[in-house]
Amino acid sequence: MRTAFKEWAIVVDALGRGEQILIVRKGGIHEGKGGFQVEHPRFWLFPTLFHQQRESVIPAAQARYDEIGASFPPADKVRLEFLADVSDWRRIESLEQVDALRGQHIWTDQVITERFEWGREKNIFALAVRVCRLSQPVELPMLESYGGCKSWIELAEDISAKEAELVLSDDAFAERLDGFRI
Repeated sequence: MRTAFKEWAIVVDALGRGEQILIVRKGGIHEGKGGFQVEHPRFWLFPTLFHQQRESVIPAAQARYDEIGASFPPADKVRLEFLADVSDWRRIESLEQVDALRGQHIWTDQVITERFEWGREKNIFALAVRVCRLSQPVELPMLESYGGCKSWIELAEDISAKEAELVLSDDAFAERLDGFRI
């Protein structure tokens, strides 16, 4: 599989540790005229430091942010470790619906509100994903085509997900998914 989804490294870490199942996305400036779309049901989580800011996540995640920074690969490499399957998603059209997701993710309220308000359309996408971890992370060269403000990228090489294991049990995932669907 070659499809990857760019996300802040701290969010990829939270997804990979089973601390959250949500990805919240407005879309990058290179998403095109239609904006962000849930284009792929399965993808690699591509951790990035692009736009990431320590103060954009809740205090508990800020401590983890400091920890993972030391082990992040050099700028000419990307480390892929997690695969995500979209279990559910929705386009959120009101700040009240956004507020209902509080506690289900590590972003601050201010960041989520800013994403919701950004651009002409006042909305945001929330994706509930089931995450699997590879037994061994894969390091790839960072290519120029992976850069920029975009959500979806096509990896230069196919990566096998044969040895990936779920990060959350079925029951734990079902409980969190129920919380997302309320």
